[in-house]
Amino acid sequence: MPDGQTTLHKKYLFLVCFIAAMGGFLFGFDTAVISGALSFVVADFHFDALMEGWFVSSALLGCIIGVAFSGKLSDVYGRKKIMLLSAGLFFLSAIGCMLAGNATILIGFRLIGGLGIGVASMICPLYISEFSPPAFRGRMVALYQLAITIGIVAAYFSNAYLLRLSGNESLQGWLHFLIVQDTWRSMIGVGLVPSFIFLVCLFIVPESPRWLLLKGKEQLAFQYLEKLNSQAVAREEILYIQNSLKQDAGTLGQLFSKAYRIPLIIGLSLPFLSQVSGINAVIYYGPAILDKAGFSLGDALGGQVIIGFVNVLFTFVAIFTVDKWGRKPLLFTGIAGAVISLVIIGILFRSDNVQGPWVLIFILLFIACFAFSFGPVCWIVVSEIFPGAVRGQAMSLATLSLWIANFFVGQLTPMMLKSPHWGPSATFWTFAALCAPGFWLTWKLIPETKGRSLEQIEQAWRKAKDI
Repeated sequence: MPDGQTTLHKKYLFLVCFIAAMGGFLFGFDTAVISGALSFVVADFHFDALMEGWFVSSALLGCIIGVAFSGKLSDVYGRKKIMLLSAGLFFLSAIGCMLAGNATILIGFRLIGGLGIGVASMICPLYISEFSPPAFRGRMVALYQLAITIGIVAAYFSNAYLLRLSGNESLQGWLHFLIVQDTWRSMIGVGLVPSFIFLVCLFIVPESPRWLLLKGKEQLAFQYLEKLNSQAVAREEILYIQNSLKQDAGTLGQLFSKAYRIPLIIGLSLPFLSQVSGINAVIYYGPAILDKAGFSLGDALGGQVIIGFVNVLFTFVAIFTVDKWGRKPLLFTGIAGAVISLVIIGILFRSDNVQGPWVLIFILLFIACFAFSFGPVCWIVVSEIFPGAVRGQAMSLATLSLWIANFFVGQLTPMMLKSPHWGPSATFWTFAALCAPGFWLTWKLIPETKGRSLEQIEQAWRKAKDI
């Protein structure tokens, strides 16, 4: 194939996967923007502790609901339409929250935003995985995790900028209402911009060729696959996918058959373990520790942004290495580093040594290890290991496992940290203990999928069913 044609194929692949990964940006932005808006919302609506918790967790409830339904919908109506649904939900939530006149309306639109997060967290990595050729699939799916981390940092900077702008009394009319009078409205409302861009850009991306073949639309699937490979390779891939689909029953019950028992265990366990490692607890609790240690660099460059930048930076490690080194080496290295970091953080708390550089060093080391292993590789693996006919529903189950773990970590961490019998040291040691089984899971069950097509991975599970 001429080099120029190959370059065009790569550019098209990156463009489509970049647009799909924007769902991850919205996921990260919407999740993190609340950290800056929360205190203003609580003051404005006079929330007590119960209502404050409900305001935050309403989005999480929406996530769980969105994930539960998005898998089946994507298998029936297609991946692209469900991505459009997630973009529309983000957009609607941003408008509704920004203009909410009372707490009920505000929480209702937060719930809608949670639906968008849940849908995006399932459908975007699934779409990227199905669209990408084997040689590029790992780094393309890792773009989704990178977009999440960039969205988190963007929310921190956006909040800090709007907070400074809120002191400008010269702003009049709507700007005064949204920025000066109720700053939280503009913080949340900024999400209108990326959600609108995502919504518009989605109209130029194609449907997943694998889903099109599942629905018998061979000509349209060939048209899109031809933009990624030569005509001969595209025809060969279509035949391979069709042969694989003929062996699938196309029912969710197929996942519970002997052939797919191991991928089901991986799909439920890996996302769960990635969250009970305490990543969100460390991200949210980390800034206070860094401030105590004297490493705050001001409003915009405080502890949250330091952590956010490290998260972004080390996600690039996965992008550049996951298709060269493989999934398992990154998981082994990252999980080992995360466990060691968590244990040492617990020791520092137990010895009351929270001042100085060591707490900073090991918090950032934990974030770095998560960012190139659990963070992106979890999405890559669960988007690869399930049979094509029910991949959407299977991904929905895997993502639901992640959000359930996230819910328990969010609910239990504050109580663990404040408990006189538990405290920070035991909390971080608990996270280390919960994170460690990921090493065994990677060693014993997770296969190396580097360079293999989705159909080759599926065939390998079938061949192994009698072992």
